[in-house]
Amino acid sequence: MIKSSLCIVFATVLLLGCATSSSRPDGPKSAARGVAEVNASLGQEYMSRGQLEIALDKLKKAVTADPTYAPAQTLLAVLYERIDDSEAAERHYRLAVEAAPKNGDVNNNYGVYLCHSRKAGEADPYFQAAVKDPFYRTPEVAYANAGSCWLQVGNLDKAERYLRQSLEYDAEFSDALLSMADISARRGDFLRARAFLQRYESTGSESAQSLLLAFRIESELGNGVTASAYRERLLSKFSNSEQARELRESGMPDHN
Repeated sequence: MIKSSLCIVFATVLLLGCATSSSRPDGPKSAARGVAEVNASLGQEYMSRGQLEIALDKLKKAVTADPTYAPAQTLLAVLYERIDDSEAAERHYRLAVEAAPKNGDVNNNYGVYLCHSRKAGEADPYFQAAVKDPFYRTPEVAYANAGSCWLQVGNLDKAERYLRQSLEYDAEFSDALLSMADISARRGDFLRARAFLQRYESTGSESAQSLLLAFRIESELGNGVTASAYRERLLSKFSNSEQARELRESGMPDHN
């Protein structure tokens, strides 16, 4: 089983996640909004440097200046997630949605947070709200996140439905392709799994998750040499990854 990837995207402020950011004009900017934007931008910069205490101070100033500035609420939620304060994180994700209830990025982000808590049913409406936003630039991200969310809890049919919708928007979206390969492998259709994985690899993507999945697929198909090549790439390129550790601990044989 691979771990599903979930993408958080921020509107207006700089991107922290896996797709393109989006901005939307909000009309004349108030002084409070200006203060919120400046402090949110500083907070994000400090977060990127790992200076979380200073970032927390800046982001608190941002939401104090303008509680309706959704990007600041989202950044603060992410920071609280990083310091394992789940109660505060959820509160600020909710405040972000209340501030911008139709914004695609904001709804996607809260859906991702709920998925981290394995609440696929609760997350689903937020992903659906995200793709209904006519200004949302990356519906493939929300659809792929919804698919990954259902994949986490083992609902392969719902996962596949969302992932196929993601690929309708972007046939080369690597996250969706990798998850489709995983679904096919779980169903025992290893030829289809290989086909999706080859499409994933053709995008230039590679990860510890994809290499472990490829090793398993080729092993199941009886291609020992190819399986061994994937094994060696995983152990050499991602030696400290959870997937490499899983491979070592499982005793999965080298087919050489």
